[in-house]
Amino acid sequence: MSEDNRTASEKWLEDRAPGFKALPEPDRRAIFDFAFLWSLFESQVMGNFAQAGRIRAKVDEWAGAGNLDAGLYDAELVYFRNRYFADGKLTYHFDFLFLRNSDHPELVKAVLEGANNDPRDRMLALLMIVWRLRNNLFHGAKWAYELRDQRENFTHANSILMRILDRHPA
Repeated sequence: MSEDNRTASEKWLEDRAPGFKALPEPDRRAIFDFAFLWSLFESQVMGNFAQAGRIRAKVDEWAGAGNLDAGLYDAELVYFRNRYFADGKLTYHFDFLFLRNSDHPELVKAVLEGANNDPRDRMLALLMIVWRLRNNLFHGAKWAYELRDQRENFTHANSILMRILDRHPA
């Protein structure tokens, strides 16, 4: 981005945030978009309060109503399966999701490994991954590696959030 088009906050981040200056514009854009999309998702879908248990309840609600349509998210599931499970085992990236017990780590693992292909569980696993990306970004864990190599994570998370917002408006 040219010097003239940068906002004051971008200039500040470039000067002070580790690795931000080297972060390519498409990476920045995906992360900025994620912040807005998550905020809209939390407002419109989660009633201004997201947490793992409430996300699970929302997925159960959609499944019960017959409008889950988990197949619409297959491309994102393939991406996250390839990122977090390869050569018959979980990749080192998986540990950096920092899944907590309330985040259904065993279900997420089973879905990523392909051992569980239940539509409800696939949708819940995807949203738990998006939830952890959100927490790791907003609580600072992503800064440990200066937000590097996150564009695809956030691009796929953004696709999930947009599709959910389109399918399940407030």
